[in-house]
Order: sequence, then structure tokens, then C-alpha cells
Amino acid sequence: MPTMSLSTDAIATDGPRADWRGWAALVVLMLPVLLVSIDNTILNFALPAIARELEPSSAEQLWIIDAYSLVLAGLLVTAGSLGDRIGRRRILLIGAVGFTLVSVGAVFAPTSGTLIAARAAMGVFGAALMPSTMSLLRSTFRNRDQRRIAIAAWSGSFAAGGALGPIVGGLLIEYFPWRSVFLIAVPVLVLMLAFVPLLVRESRDPNPGPVDGWGIVLSMLALAPLAFGIKELASESPVAGVLSLVVGLGFGWGFVRRQRRIPHPMLDLSLFQRPKFTGSLIVNLACIMAYIGFLYFASQHLQMIAGLSALDAGLALLPGAVVAIAAGFAVVPFARRYRASIVVPVTLVVGVAGLVLVGVAGAHDTWMLILAFVLLGVGLGAAQAVSGELIISSAPAERAGAASAISETAYEFGAVLGTSILGGILTAWYRIALEIPAGVPGRLGAHARETLAGAVNAADEIGGPVGQALSENAAAAFDGGVIATSLIAAAFLVIAGVVSAATLGRRRAVEPR
Repeated sequence: MPTMSLSTDAIATDGPRADWRGWAALVVLMLPVLLVSIDNTILNFALPAIARELEPSSAEQLWIIDAYSLVLAGLLVTAGSLGDRIGRRRILLIGAVGFTLVSVGAVFAPTSGTLIAARAAMGVFGAALMPSTMSLLRSTFRNRDQRRIAIAAWSGSFAAGGALGPIVGGLLIEYFPWRSVFLIAVPVLVLMLAFVPLLVRESRDPNPGPVDGWGIVLSMLALAPLAFGIKELASESPVAGVLSLVVGLGFGWGFVRRQRRIPHPMLDLSLFQRPKFTGSLIVNLACIMAYIGFLYFASQHLQMIAGLSALDAGLALLPGAVVAIAAGFAVVPFARRYRASIVVPVTLVVGVAGLVLVGVAGAHDTWMLILAFVLLGVGLGAAQAVSGELIISSAPAERAGAASAISETAYEFGAVLGTSILGGILTAWYRIALEIPAGVPGRLGAHARETLAGAVNAADEIGGPVGQALSENAAAAFDGGVIATSLIAAAFLVIAGVVSAATLGRRRAVEPR
């Protein structure tokens, strides 16, 4: 789900109006945002084909999705800090070159392990793409009204990517090998390399603080074990998961302590003392988790249980992605008139209704699944439109850049948690609930218990009544996990609604001029 800033920019001073070159620069700077957003959803539609060819374990299957978002989230603040020092345009171009080369390399990944490594490397360079784009927009558009339009368009490209991801992914998987999904980055980034030097002026912090090397190390040492621990808790190694969580929390404590003590922290922790800022982040995090978690199980169900092609599965989910964009803009009049502490909980109720619909009725009806995603898109699109604006407007002007970096980090980490927590719960439920019919060879039974794709492959290989029974049992076990996962995701959104009602204050969500 996208984060959309629809109104008040934290920097409220008027300035000279940008000319055509500024608007052309906006189009160019929207390209990496669009690409990163597409990449967060497109691989869900390639996952069944990847699972059939590379046969990853359930843990590897989650890592194929999460390695990119995990590394990107961990490095966003670091990349933003480096851009302040060496130049934001320069770090953007470095990220574009690296992302292009690694994407081409991912096409030739022979194993799930090398594909995970390629996804992690894409996260490194993806982190260089994101923070610099917002900073460059702020330096390009100094006029308040123009800046509002530019930031709304920049934020809306997240929504456009979310809508295009299922369609592009389905189209590519329908007519080309799954490896083609990685080549979509090439033309986008080639355009960037051609036009960024011509249209985008360099920008950097004239008085940056020193690079916090220890802070960079501690942040990564905290984030990676935490995500790994969450995954392992839902796997066959809960002890390893607990130990990893303890390690991650220990390094996280060290990172927080260091940031509070040094004069120039890489992460401004004082922002979290502002209730609106923290509450809005929690809302965004919960929304992203629910959205990505839904796509994780819906894309597999539609293709491997309902029997839709990858393209048809993408088209089935298109209405939900489109209404998410529309809801983000449609909520603005209500946000101007009513308090955020009312608007956000009400919109989240609509998203909860979609998840509860799946939890009560199950996922066996494709039309019901489409309707549930539409309700989820309406609720989450509107909620994030309001909370995304509050993240920026609740921060003081001199800290707007830090607020933007934290917001982007929450977005990517929410994507990680969506597949780590919800995907892990779904996997655990599937393993426990799956009944292997008599007559299934031990090797194929083990593959079937790992993932739904493993069960589909095993059923095809066995054939006959036994294969049909295995396929039906796998579908029932998976859909049972979908029901449980949907209700848990709904609970996260309910918690976010309670937090928003308590923290988003009594003032209107979007103040009129």
C-alpha cells in the first residue's frame, strides 16, 4: 500500500515557482518510486513459477520476497545520510546503475540461494534510490502550492506501482519465463540515467554532521536478526527464532542508546515523542502488513487453487489496487472536515471488513476474494492518505527529511513483516493441517508439506485419485491458513485503529489554507 501526502508540506515557505524543467524532473524522479513499488508486489505473481522451478523451502520462499525489502528498509536512513553528504543526485545515479546490473544478474540465478542474494543486493541499491528522490523534490519545488502537487504525485506513484504490479507481473508470467520480471527495471533505470543528469539539479546538505559508522552497523545488526527471528518462530526452529530476536533486540537497544548520546544522530528519535507522528507510523505499518500479507496468499490461491493464469490473477486483483488510489484522493474532503482521530479509525473499519469477510466465508470463492480486496483497498488507501500526510506535517520543518526517511523505512519494514509474520503463520498452519493421503511417496509427501507449490507439483507427478486427494487436501489446508491469517491481519488493523483514535489528536486531519 502506498503512503500519500496530500496536503500540508512541513516546509511552508513560499518561493520561486518551478518552470517546465522542474515538472520534467518530477516525472523522472517518480520513476524509481514506481519501480520500487512495483517490485514489492510483482514477485508475488512470479512466486508459484519460481517455486515450481527452483523448489525452495518454505523459509527460502519467504526470503525470496523479503530479502529485498529487509535490506532496503535497513539502509534507507543510511542512504539518505550519505546523499546529504556526497550529493543526492549522485547517490540516486549510483543506485540506478547498481540496481540495473543486479536486476540483470538475477535473471540468471540458478538456485533459490543465489536468487535471495540477488534480491538482497537489489535492496542495497534500492535504498539509494528512495530517500534522495524526496529530498530532490523539496529542493526543486520551492513554491508551496507546486510542492504540494509534486509531493502528492510522487506519493501517488506508490499507488500506481501497487496497481501495475499485479498486471505487469501477470502479463510477464503469462507470456514469458518468470525471470523476465527482473528485466522490467532495465528500461526504467535507463531512462533515469539518461534524463536525471539533464533535468535534476544536484542537492546536498551544506552542513552535514559526521558519518555515524557505528550507527549504520548497529542498525543492520538489529534489523536483520529481528526479521530472521520472526520468520523462524513460524518455522520448525522456534528456538533459533527466539535467540535471534534476543540478539536483534540487544543490538537495537545499543543503536537507540547511541543515537541518544551522539550530537548528530543518523535517526532523530525525538520525532517519536510526538503522538501524531508515532501513531501515524503505526497505522502505516499495520496497513502495509495487511496489504502485502493479503497479496501473498491471494496470488497463490488464485493461481494454484482457483486455477487462474498469472495474468488473470493480476486482473482479478486490479480493482482493489485501483480503488486504493481513488480512496486516497476521495478522503481529502472528509479529512478537511473531520478530525484524523475519527477519519482514520472509520476507514480502517472498511479494511477490517474485507479481511473479516475472508476469515468468515473462506477463500474458496474467487469473487468473494476480489470483493474483500476492494474493501481492503478502500479502507487502507484512505487511512494511509491521512496518516501519511500527518507523518510529514507533524514534524518540524527542519526535521522533515528525517520524517520522510523514517516513513519510507516503515513502509519497507511493513512489507517485510507482511510476509514474515502473516506468511509465516500461513506456512505453519498449512504444515500442521495438511493430511498426506495414503499412497503418496515419502519424498513427494515431504515436498508437499513444505509449500503449496510443492503439493501442486507432487500431485501432478502422482496423478490419479491419490494425486487428486493430495491436491484437495493441500487446498483445504492452505485455505484454512488463509482464514486464520486474515483474522490476525484484521486484529492488527483494529489495534492500529485504537492507536489512531488515541494519538491523532483533536485537530482536523488536513488543515485548510
